[in-house]
Amino acid sequence: MSSPILPDIVYKLRGVGDPALSPDGSRLAYTQSWVEQGDGMEARSRIMMLDLPGGHSREFTQGNKDTVPKFSPDGRTLAFLRPDDTGKRQVWRMEAGGGEARSLTNAPGGVTEFSWSPNGQRLVICADVDPEASDEDTGSIPKTRVVRRIRYRYDTVGWRGDAHHHLFIVDADGDNLRQITDGDWDDLSPKWSPDGASIAFLSGRRDDRDFRALIELYVVAAGGGEAELRSEGLSGVGAVTWSPGGDRMAVLATEDPDGLVAWQAWLYVLEPGKSPERLTDDSIKPYLGFPSINQPPELAWTEDGRILLLGDKQGESFLFEIPVGGGPVRTVAGGGCQSTALTLDQKAGQAVVLSSTPGSPGDLFQIEVASGVEAKLTGINHEYLDEHPTAYMEKFTFERAGFGIECRLWFPPDFQTTRQYPLLLDVHGGPNGAFYDSFNAVQQVLATAGYLVLAVNPRGSSTYGDDFMKAVLQDWGGEDYLDLMAAVDLVVDRPYVDSNRLGIHGYSYGGFMTSWTVGHNQHFQAAVAGAPCTDLFSMYGTSDIGISFGEVQWGGSMADAADELIKHSPITYAGNVSAPLLLLHGEADNRCPISQSEEYFTVLKRLGKEVEFVRFPDCSHLFLRVGHPKMREEYLARTLGWFDKWL
Repeated sequence: MSSPILPDIVYKLRGVGDPALSPDGSRLAYTQSWVEQGDGMEARSRIMMLDLPGGHSREFTQGNKDTVPKFSPDGRTLAFLRPDDTGKRQVWRMEAGGGEARSLTNAPGGVTEFSWSPNGQRLVICADVDPEASDEDTGSIPKTRVVRRIRYRYDTVGWRGDAHHHLFIVDADGDNLRQITDGDWDDLSPKWSPDGASIAFLSGRRDDRDFRALIELYVVAAGGGEAELRSEGLSGVGAVTWSPGGDRMAVLATEDPDGLVAWQAWLYVLEPGKSPERLTDDSIKPYLGFPSINQPPELAWTEDGRILLLGDKQGESFLFEIPVGGGPVRTVAGGGCQSTALTLDQKAGQAVVLSSTPGSPGDLFQIEVASGVEAKLTGINHEYLDEHPTAYMEKFTFERAGFGIECRLWFPPDFQTTRQYPLLLDVHGGPNGAFYDSFNAVQQVLATAGYLVLAVNPRGSSTYGDDFMKAVLQDWGGEDYLDLMAAVDLVVDRPYVDSNRLGIHGYSYGGFMTSWTVGHNQHFQAAVAGAPCTDLFSMYGTSDIGISFGEVQWGGSMADAADELIKHSPITYAGNVSAPLLLLHGEADNRCPISQSEEYFTVLKRLGKEVEFVRFPDCSHLFLRVGHPKMREEYLARTLGWFDKWL
């Protein structure tokens, strides 16, 4: 007997991630994660090893939170990250055939990234350097914190103060640790040159780095010294790889000073003394990971002049092959999924990708690059999914005001055309995010409980081209809101939709749009706003990205755009709200601070509106991805419960 997908899915599903192919392609290391049921409900992860082709996965490490495995260039050793006794992640190593793990680093601030040198004799690590750190135990005596810059804290990461990430070199046996970069900025994502003499890395060193989210590419000698800027002509760089000869580099970057590289990047080739050469158009959005959660996937330049990368288009992911010398882009594999990790063997003949599909939250797939033939390597959640059938999806597109608007409509597994169903509009974040052909826990819980769930990618969404994505700038709640309402109107006309039972949910920018919608539209009977932006005027000075993100999105500084900030704030229209509204917000949210919900709740309550406010302790803006399992379960349960109550 099948059952709906319940909020306890948080504990039922296991995850796979961090795939790493050995250089010869004979082994795949990856992480498997789960929630340890019990008093603490701790998230756990271990590294698994799979022999290819056709082998069985086995546990390779025995730690509680082992992640990010990487083979040495000769394939004999596996390095990975594991927390030390203080919870700081350090680099450990094991022989690829098994044995005892040994710690290589003891960085006081912990290690965030690492990379093997081409000869396997050294590693470059990215570690935290905090000048305010002290071994002195002050006990219960309070200590002040001094703020000297605007960007002194980051969501999920927390307080930064004067701390920064910098690069270090360490021998493969753990000896001779030495720092090679320094300064009032972060140095990230190190990549060795093929000869091992230099290291490319990303850093925001411009004088206006406190106000703008711009990142440059630098190269430093492996022995240290002055770093050299290599990304002249580009305003943001998100990933880099070297050419096989080491004379050029390929980067995922943007030339647009008003466009963040995470929103839309292009593939460029950089050669000293020449302007950047762009190889792709914006029909492809190269995948760059999610800042503060994961790093960009592999970007590979082959000996015969091809570059392989993951990219997205129109809410689907693909593995692409781009010829460096010019010519058409080849789609190797993909479609009907969202891919978030890529690894290749040394010759780029075999690839493994991590992909989520509408029917599965994530599995690993092996791809033969020459033929594009795919083989599924994992099916870790098949037993749960057999007993809990997923919702199924219909896609459709309509034209409105110069753009095609793509929609995904999720149906309950037992859907019948002769019944009438309540309809929920789900709004993504960003606003430059997107819904994909992938498994979404919120949508699955709601749809398998008997709701139709409409997921729209209105103008402003990424993966549909640069013009489409930038159409939302300085127009929050404008044409994108009209796109969403037009999609609802189309679906409501279907005979199996009950137009008297309409709800709306959204998180982050989706929370903004939920709050905006109930202040402008009386047709919704219930609303759930997760971590909403409700008062852009106050958010400008309280969000960790209020300036670097807000000035581009909202039209300038506080002095330039004060009236627009008020005009585009949902709190301005609180008096029009008629739908019962549930506010869900993390107390440690630095991105959309909890004061956004506090303000909105107070105003709505004073006006006599039906509103409830739930605070999630110790939860950042990203807690639905990385927060405590209990908090993630409760978000799903309260969302479902609110709609069940009012619809």
